Amino acid sequence: MAIIYSYPRVTTLNNSDLLIGTRFENEDNGTARNITFTADAILDYVSSNYSPTLDQVLTEGNVSLQDASIGTIFLYNPNAFSGNGYVYITGDKNRFNFYNNADVYYANISQDSLSFIDAAVPTRQFQITKPAIAANRTATFQDASGTIAYLSDIPTVPVSNNYGLFAQTGNSTPISGTTVETTLVNGGVGTLTIPANGFQAGDSFKAVFGGVMNAANNQTIRIKVKAGAITLLDSGVQSLTNSIINDIWSLNLDFTIRQIGGPGTASIVSLGAFHYVKTSNATTQGFAFNVVNNTTFDTTINNTLDVTVQWGSNNAGNSIYSDIFILNKTY
Repeated sequence: MAIIYSYPRVTTLNNSDLLIGTRFENEDNGTARNITFTADAILDYVSSNYSPTLDQVLTEGNVSLQDASIGTIFLYNPNAFSGNGYVYITGDKNRFNFYNNADVYYANISQDSLSFIDAAVPTRQFQITKPAIAANRTATFQDASGTIAYLSDIPTVPVSNNYGLFAQTGNSTPISGTTVETTLVNGGVGTLTIPANGFQAGDSFKAVFGGVMNAANNQTIRIKVKAGAITLLDSGVQSLTNSIINDIWSLNLDFTIRQIGGPGTASIVSLGAFHYVKTSNATTQGFAFNVVNNTTFDTTINNTLDVTVQWGSNNAGNSIYSDIFILNKTY
């Protein structure tokens, strides 16, 4: 049984209140004995027996709670070598300082820096300070030799705009004995399509074709370069006055975007050079063609490159195919 005696009579707990308890256990002849204890005594008992103090959590000893204050906190590592188990941290406004048990400073964390130092070797120090951020967002850090730039000290390496877009991986279907306009392109890796609004002024490209061709006497051939349904470059009808037997041909194409936009605004200049080497006498023959398209070219839609050939007659001796086609972006 317990009685709480409080004066004056209030419902809240006061430090002056007494808890009166009756205890029979271990009493002579079982006689009851009344004991009294204050609220402070109850708090001390609970703190000592049921909840560890900050010192008990952080330190090896049993120093009073006030010594483990905001200004200084002691840490203890029971697994450290003898005499080296204590570390303490002091707070200095916006900085925490770290000391060992011999009161030797060796590190700090501040508002704008992190420092480490070996007290035995003063020159052995590492410090990270708050970087200075310039208007161009370049960050500079301090090191042993002074200040180095995080980015601006790195030599500028020009970024190459020359990279592959497409490479044909098989022979195209031979265009033989027909007057139907037919593509010289076969499947491969990469892409031949520039998506809508994917061009920028100045974008430049090079396409290289090669293959084998045959032609009877006095035939004609026509080559067109297309972006989807739009013809960018047309060689017109070109005469082949002599017979051609398994001659090696090449076609080089160059394009530069002059202006982007819809038809009438967009502009592209294209140049083509078609050559073939005669096996009979090793002479080179061919033709070249170029044009600026600023009427039908449109960069606001998808543009897929295609190259076609059209024979002037369906002579069975007329045949051409490509075994190489590479498309590169050159700028």
